[in-house]
Amino acid sequence: MIGLVDYGTGNLTSVANSLDRLKVNYFKGSTASELSVADKIIFPGIGEAKTAMDSIEKQGLTSFIRSLRIPFLGICIGLQILFEHTEERDTDCIGVIGSNIKRFDESSLKVPQIGWNKVSLKVNFPLFDGIDDGEYFYFVNSYYAPLIPETIAVTEYGVDFTSALQKDNFYAVQFHTEKSGIVGEKLLKNFIELC
Repeated sequence: MIGLVDYGTGNLTSVANSLDRLKVNYFKGSTASELSVADKIIFPGIGEAKTAMDSIEKQGLTSFIRSLRIPFLGICIGLQILFEHTEERDTDCIGVIGSNIKRFDESSLKVPQIGWNKVSLKVNFPLFDGIDDGEYFYFVNSYYAPLIPETIAVTEYGVDFTSALQKDNFYAVQFHTEKSGIVGEKLLKNFIELC
């Protein structure tokens, strides 16, 4: 059973609709005790880091997420909160990934990045099984993760940045799976079936 993290600001309905189309059993949970019965967890993301972190702190989810041993998929802000810190409102995050989130350079780029962009695979991971290298996914982001050892896919927008990562049982993508059509749903299906 998939647990969807309900922290009050995520794109919960769109991700739930994708799971409905995939005919996947899931439930929404907002506390550690509710989510502790899940086999896998998805953190849907939209909005900004400070609000997300304030919500999950208030709900007692920070240490719960950090200590997870089951597969976890973070989407958009769900990727960024896994890092130590983000420049977005100078926010400390969960700290699963030992690096920091940076803001795109507004002097040379339109920020936020909004729209379809190419995802180049560094390695062939189960998360991208059956998805072509160079496939396009839908992004909405003003902040980005630098390239790190955990990077499994890269996108270019002024700089090369991490568009997908894996560390142990933690998977995360910067793009919105739920807005990326067939390839987005394929990635969700891969997480559910292969990760």
